[in-house]
Order: sequence, then structure tokens, then C-alpha cells
Amino acid sequence: MTPSRPRSPAPGRSRDRRGRGPRGPLAWPPVPAMRSRREVFDDIVIDVAERARTYLGSRYAGVEFAVEDVPLSDPAPWEEPAAPLGRLLPVGGSVGHRVVVYRRPVEARVRDADDLGAVVREVVAEQVAALLGVPPSEIEL
Repeated sequence: MTPSRPRSPAPGRSRDRRGRGPRGPLAWPPVPAMRSRREVFDDIVIDVAERARTYLGSRYAGVEFAVEDVPLSDPAPWEEPAAPLGRLLPVGGSVGHRVVVYRRPVEARVRDADDLGAVVREVVAEQVAALLGVPPSEIEL
């Protein structure tokens, strides 16, 4: 009897290295520690946006909240030369307005995760206050 050569594994199947059995999954099931910074930031903005809906009422029910990585590279002449943390943009159609929070500038200004939530609440409160025409101190998120 001649020794048989090991067969190559079928496509999509893991190899049995050194006779120890098939290999396990390449990644474990998702756990909170495996979430990206972008996902954590998006969740914070969604939570703050839901709180802001109580202030917007039915008149501004169509306001959208969005997250972008960085603002446009060409700021308007009246804007500060520093990167803005958020903007209130008028949008045509049935929506009316969009509150945009810029992830990278916000993350650059915070020290830890606790500060991140506070800064996002402050940015959204400023934009909602501008939309409603009230001082930001009246908006508690």
C-alpha cells in the first residue's frame, strides 16, 4: 500500500493543521469591545437626536440628524478657520433641515468616552437652539 498524500481542503473549508481538528472561526461573536469608534459615535448621536426630538415637536418633525467624518474643506468666509463640530443645513423638500455632527473634529477635542457624549450633546443642543431661535442654555439633552 502506498502512502496517500493529504488532500487539499475544499474551497471555503478550514484546514486540519497538524491533526488537531478543524480551525475555529476567525472572529468571535461581536462584543462591545469589538465595536469601532464610528459605531460608538453613531450610537451616541442617535441617542442625543432622540432626546432632541422632544424639543423639535411636530413643526420640525422632519429634521434629519447625520454624522459625517469631516466638514467640507472650504469653509464659508464668515466661519471660523477652525473645523466646526456641527452644522445646521437647510435641505429642500419635505425634510427642511439637517443637523450634521462631524465625528473627527469632535473626537479630536475630547479626552475620554465620557467627554464624547457631553460634547455631542452640546453640539446638537447648539444646532437645535439655532433652528428654534432660542439660546442653547434652554436646550437640555
